[in-house]
Amino acid sequence: MPDTPSDTPSTPDRDNDRDKFAAAQEAAGITPLLPHGGAAADLNPAPAPARADGRSRVVVLDYGFGNVRSAVRALERVGADVELTADLTRAAEADGLVVPGVGAFAACMAGLRAVRGDQVIDRRLAGGRPVLGICVGMQVMFDAGVEHGERAEGLGEWPGVVERLDAPVVPHMGWSPVETPEGSRLFAGVEHERFYFVHSYAAQQFTQGHDGDADPRYTPPLVTWARHGAPGSEARFVAAVESGPLAATQFHPEKSGDAGATLLENWVRSL
Repeated sequence: MPDTPSDTPSTPDRDNDRDKFAAAQEAAGITPLLPHGGAAADLNPAPAPARADGRSRVVVLDYGFGNVRSAVRALERVGADVELTADLTRAAEADGLVVPGVGAFAACMAGLRAVRGDQVIDRRLAGGRPVLGICVGMQVMFDAGVEHGERAEGLGEWPGVVERLDAPVVPHMGWSPVETPEGSRLFAGVEHERFYFVHSYAAQQFTQGHDGDADPRYTPPLVTWARHGAPGSEARFVAAVESGPLAATQFHPEKSGDAGATLLENWVRSL
């Protein structure tokens, strides 16, 4: 992810300048804006107080795309307190935000922008607050998606383009094993299990932090891979990514039986 304001240490002089600028905006009747143009107040609330029962509060973002009810039920089964909503304040203050997605890349991006979901995702990640993308909810985290020759811009959290699988038969539908990296927390206990995929498009390369020019002080994302197709003509694609507060899966954990439940439980326990 690109550098964010939270990466820059505060100093007294910088804080004073910020306060003076904010006071000048207020005196002029100007509402402070987020980088994408949204009002700051509803996207930057104070975190809600901890629940007495210790359960993590998870919001499944309801923007018109995704198997939202299945995701809610699956998260509830692993012990989360789950709310399905498009309310930005609730999405911003939750312990964890789940971004589902089904259908076309461009349509999902339009749906996200319509409810300002792109802004709440950006602000949560800037503050180090967990986000989990599922299926197209993972794809939109990349720079762009190309479907039927048309390119749609994504959220740009990871470099790369989502394209049609380079395999003889698409969609890829069914259970497939995954190739997990060492140290994965998301796949702890299910490294060798199969997960349920339904998709025709995917990111088929991932270079962030994995090239020769990577900063040695930077911990690269953990990337899980999967394959589709007969040996010799199979397509290799990104099945999951763990990158600081942002995690995502191309498969559907809510439809992946016990393995998917364990993965979701791992994520909820990390909140």
